[in-house]
Formats: sequence, C-alpha cells, structure tokens
Amino acid sequence: MLIDDVTIKVRAGNGGRGAVAFEKNKMALGPTGADGGNGGSIYFEGVSDLSALNQFRNKKDAIAKDGEDGRSQYRDGRDGADLILKVPVGTVIYKIESGEIQEIVKIGERILAVKGGHGGKGNFKFRAPHRTSPKKFQYGLPGESLATRLELKLIADVGIIGLPNAGKSSLLNELTQAKSKVANYPFTTLEPNLGTYYKLILADIPGLIEGASAGKGLGIKFLRHIERTKILFHLISAESENPAKDYKLIKKELAGYNKELAEKSEYLFLSKSDLLSSEEIKEKFKTLKKINSNTTVISTYDWDSVESVKKILNRIESEK
Repeated sequence: MLIDDVTIKVRAGNGGRGAVAFEKNKMALGPTGADGGNGGSIYFEGVSDLSALNQFRNKKDAIAKDGEDGRSQYRDGRDGADLILKVPVGTVIYKIESGEIQEIVKIGERILAVKGGHGGKGNFKFRAPHRTSPKKFQYGLPGESLATRLELKLIADVGIIGLPNAGKSSLLNELTQAKSKVANYPFTTLEPNLGTYYKLILADIPGLIEGASAGKGLGIKFLRHIERTKILFHLISAESENPAKDYKLIKKELAGYNKELAEKSEYLFLSKSDLLSSEEIKEKFKTLKKINSNTTVISTYDWDSVESVKKILNRIESEK
C-alpha cells in the first residue's frame, strides 16, 4: 500500500553542555573546559522512490542525535549527526503550527525541517584577566521540534486517467518499462504507477468513479496526483455502452475536485479497440471526436495504434 499522506513529529538534537575543567599540570594553571557539540539537524531530501513515505507507516517520530558534552583539555564535544529523511519528489511539507508550506520538486533537493541546538560554551571561553579560574559554563540549547504533514503529489508530464478497467495500466506497460498489474476486472490498480518514456514521466492514476471528488470509492486519495501533471491522457474503453457519458463523468469529477484539472491539456483515447467490430469502433470514435478533436483509437495489441501514441509523446517531449 502506498503511503502518500502522513503526519510525523521531527525533533532536532540538543546541543551538548560546556565543560568545567582545569589544567592539571602544576606549572600551567587555568580553565580547559571545552564547548559542547551542536545537535544534529533534520532535512528532507527528494528521491525518485515513490514509496519512500512508507518508512513512516509505523514510525511517526524522527529524532536527530544530540551533540556531545564538552570535555577537558580543550576537547570540544562532537556534533550530533544530521538526519536526512528521504521523501518522494513531489512531496508537499506542511509545518502544522506555523502554517508554512514547502515543496520538494527535484531529486537531491534538501529542505531544512528543524535545526539542531547550539552547543554550550565551556569554562575556557569565560576566562578573563580578572577571572583566571572561572567555573561558569553554558548548557546546550534545545533542538527545534515540530509536527509536519507530508503529502505526496506526483510530478508527472503525462497523467493517464479514466474509469476502472479502461486499459491505463496496459498502455503504461506498453510505452514504458513499468510492470503495473493488469487484469480484466475493475480496480486492478490500487496505487499510482510511474513509468518513463525517454525523458517524459508517465503516471497511471488509479480508476476514478462517479462521486470520487466527494470521497466515494478511492475518492480524492488519487485526484491530488493529477494536480501536477501537465497533460492528461484520458482513456475510455470501447466496451463502454455510452462513451460520451463516461467522458463527461470523469470531467465532472475533475472539476469537482479542482476546476483547473478539467482545463488541463488533454488527449482522448478510445481504448481496447480490438474487442469490437470496426463498425462499432467507427461509431463510438465519431461520438468522441465531436467532444474532443484530439481523439485517437488505440489497442495495446495493435502496433500501429501504439506507434500513434508514441508520436504524440514525442511531440510533447520536443515541446518541453
């Protein structure tokens, strides 16, 4: 199961305490207490792994290492190691208390979540001409902590949408090296799948149904993943008794969730054309062509039709 929305608590490390120590050599007096180390900070870093948020399924707290206390003989405590939390590219980070929102949009991009506490000063730092044997020191400062919500919104060039069992996963598999589960029944795909066609990222969005924007079925769980796709490939199965109705149903759900989704650039495909006679396909194609001029008849079992989809993708890539 894909985790794409989770709330966790992050706490940076505390700074170490400064030391109180003095020179042990009789001929050399004076303070030698060193500073405490800084606490480790916590960063979010973008990775390509779509399932990276699954690490937080059972672990809801992330804590960085504290800085070590200062020691004698001018030996500072070691800094606490920073903690790097890997999250999928496309993750939106909500800092719940402050309301601040940040996003990870590139692989390798890092965002500071919480900063580690500064280490305290040892008594060596408090020496002065009039204070040769200070016993003063500082405690380290506490690290920052906060509750943060992580929400994954896929960043894809093309989002493949449609009603359940419209052939979305089959098309993704045919165009890319993806290995999405394919079967002849609805809701085969229960989480988004990604594939790459040269430099384009394609996302197979799980089947939407009537009422999805209101939470029915898989609900809005996957509608959010369409928000960042630049272009939509809308598949309607040739098996549909009313292709126009199916098309309008999906558009209604998109608009119900976010009006901008329904206005995205779109290519319409009448899929599974191998299952009907040429006369039936021609009639349904004419119906969809009136709705969307960018309509194409396809079957993953027909080489020429798959090539026509590739030509569209090549054109999209050239225009990036």
